Amino acid sequence: MKVRELRYCNTNTFLIEGDHGKLLFDTGWAGTFPLFCRALGELKVSVQEIRCIMISHFHPDHMGIAQEIANQGAVLLIPEVQKPFLHAADAIFAKEKGTRFVPVRDDRVRFFSIEESRAVLKELGIDGQVIHTPGHSDDSISLWLDEGDLFVGDLNPLYELELHKGTQIGESWDKLLKLRPHMVYYGHAKSASPEPQKRQSDDDPKAETENRTLSDNEKYALVSKMMKMIDKGYDVKKIQKKTHADEKFIENVMRMYLTHQNVSVQGILDRIELRGMQDRK
Repeated sequence: MKVRELRYCNTNTFLIEGDHGKLLFDTGWAGTFPLFCRALGELKVSVQEIRCIMISHFHPDHMGIAQEIANQGAVLLIPEVQKPFLHAADAIFAKEKGTRFVPVRDDRVRFFSIEESRAVLKELGIDGQVIHTPGHSDDSISLWLDEGDLFVGDLNPLYELELHKGTQIGESWDKLLKLRPHMVYYGHAKSASPEPQKRQSDDDPKAETENRTLSDNEKYALVSKMMKMIDKGYDVKKIQKKTHADEKFIENVMRMYLTHQNVSVQGILDRIELRGMQDRK
């Protein structure tokens, strides 16, 4: 089984190649279908080769082009726990007058229960299961592959786990960690092993970024500016060109802004500091 990551917008999407067909986990924001096709082309894969699509949760940045992809022949596989949320983003896109959006067609959806997920995945030659993991949203699911790969969408990353002990997020992670995953694939962060990662600066003393030398007020202003750029759809490279900030710092800001509903500038800075503390352990 092969996992291939597609990064053509602010959301990471994953192409999982089973023995009997290809499964796409998550899609990007509406209007990114041409970029998606180009990213697939770079992998020498056509959109018509995608047999099925799963969505981690029905926020607009994860399901925006799902129906456009389905129109090319793929089937949307939707756990029944997500059924009430299928059209949650429609009203949001209705306000985006300049953005092409195709709502999900209910007649092109195959619903299944969580208990049936292993049999459904087996049809694609994929050994694994779907797990309901609420916390980020009530409809959030994770995809587990028996080989050790875990796809969690916007479930808060492991380095924030101490903040969420006793919450739905903590309970969802408790379920997932019992599976002993080898690799975790996030919707807005880099894929990582659950094992502690050594910081780049441990090997390279020069890896300290210019953001660490900024004053608190300067960091606050920088993050505020980045948030406005993210709202406009800027990617990491464009934000870096505009701000000259470190790419890793931009990625952290972007992920936290996109995955923490109504997060403040200070909330983002606090979480970045927490991540740094976890990395140093």
